[in-house]
Amino acid sequence: MMSVVHRLTAGWLLDHLSFINQCGYEIYDSFAYPGDVTMNTSVSSASDHPTSTFATTSSSDGPGDGVETEGKTARTRYVFREEFFHISKAHIAAAPEEQLLQGSPELTLTEMKASSSAEEHKGGTKCGVRDSVAGAKKKRKRKCVFNQGELDALEYHTKIRKFIWEGTLHLVQEGLKSGFLHHAAAAPSCGKNVVPGRIDCGLAELCEMAKQFPAVNDGDHQAVNVLDDETTIPEQDLLSCVTENNSNCAKIVVLMGQKYLVPPRSSFLLSDISCLQPLLNYKKKYDVIVIDPPWENKSVKRSNRYRYSYLSSWQIKQIPVSMLAAPDCLVVTWVTNRQKHLRFVKDELYPHWSVKTLAEWHWVKITRYGEFVLPLDSFHKKPYEVLILGRVQGNIKEARRKSEDVLPVPEHKLIVSIPCSLHSHKPPLTAVLAEFIKPDVECLELFARNLQPGWTSWGNEVLKFQHIDYFTLLQNET
Repeated sequence: MMSVVHRLTAGWLLDHLSFINQCGYEIYDSFAYPGDVTMNTSVSSASDHPTSTFATTSSSDGPGDGVETEGKTARTRYVFREEFFHISKAHIAAAPEEQLLQGSPELTLTEMKASSSAEEHKGGTKCGVRDSVAGAKKKRKRKCVFNQGELDALEYHTKIRKFIWEGTLHLVQEGLKSGFLHHAAAAPSCGKNVVPGRIDCGLAELCEMAKQFPAVNDGDHQAVNVLDDETTIPEQDLLSCVTENNSNCAKIVVLMGQKYLVPPRSSFLLSDISCLQPLLNYKKKYDVIVIDPPWENKSVKRSNRYRYSYLSSWQIKQIPVSMLAAPDCLVVTWVTNRQKHLRFVKDELYPHWSVKTLAEWHWVKITRYGEFVLPLDSFHKKPYEVLILGRVQGNIKEARRKSEDVLPVPEHKLIVSIPCSLHSHKPPLTAVLAEFIKPDVECLELFARNLQPGWTSWGNEVLKFQHIDYFTLLQNET
């Protein structure tokens, strides 16, 4: 199961959509053998479930999903909806002078300041997603004087800009040659991307409510829920231990009347940061830990919704990475472009976790036509995000033994992909990390919003992008 379309010295061009659809969202219904999976044809949509219990079934529910034929196996296959990756237009169209700058691999700090000042005055030509439209409605009036944080951000961007521009260009050229990306000659210059309606599942709210549940004695409670056929698990049990799908096919689970697809060989814990103990009770040590913290930002501060809200630096430091990490564990942290957060991870967070910083990679977001989703030199937002990679420092002998036949992590790499229009649906790292870790290792994602085969995932919205309405029932075979 690979998401890499092209691999060059600069990094990788990824196909996020193909990765999801290769995860094995197939459900089998066998009528040939007693005791095998049974068919359930009682409902046709998630909204038809009034129950608030957590039920699992290995069969799909819907008219025409399967025909009960003795001696045959019906296969139901789901695929992620393509329209969530139909990013064909830049969210903000670059002004002509910005396009000229974007076409140059090198740019001085003075030129960056001038460009940013011009953007402050003009606001740029904006089209596309709602955030950009909202930003265009009211232009902020300010003097063109940069504060220290803005100056730091400009200096950082100037240092990495050439690498991002040249590396992305080479990967995009390969993508255009192979037909993965498309030439935009016939495409209009401005328009709206297709952004299907989002689904509010209430998972974060459920985790908040779970704090009111009576305390469970760890000694009397199971550490794992294994998804079997026709199993019903109360929400309190779901939120108090890790749930596993150990089978080679997907499962459908029902929670609060909503259906979610669980990929094969995956496990998850639905809880917020105050209820991490079940993950520790799981007693696994992980060789890879990917973390996507809810960094503090202005838009989150203005929101009154639960979601992840945001965590302070102190709260993020309290995540018990040392109790979850195996020797020589590779730790990958997604960081916003704020220099404050980058410095915190490298100077405070990783040392606190006994993690040595090894590399700083960038995820570059492009359209289907190979353009940056935002102008590369946009002052307010950048078309890239940062990943800080490091390794847990511990027993030197053990670390050396585990690092045999594993390549050293390169200091700089690009991950270039068409982003999902669903907020915070990060690209898969399984394939790009493969050469830097041993095969068949234990992997963990913290603050996850989706599941992956071979991974344990934790978060208060861990099933969010597994909602069945994000998928299409592709075919039925017997």
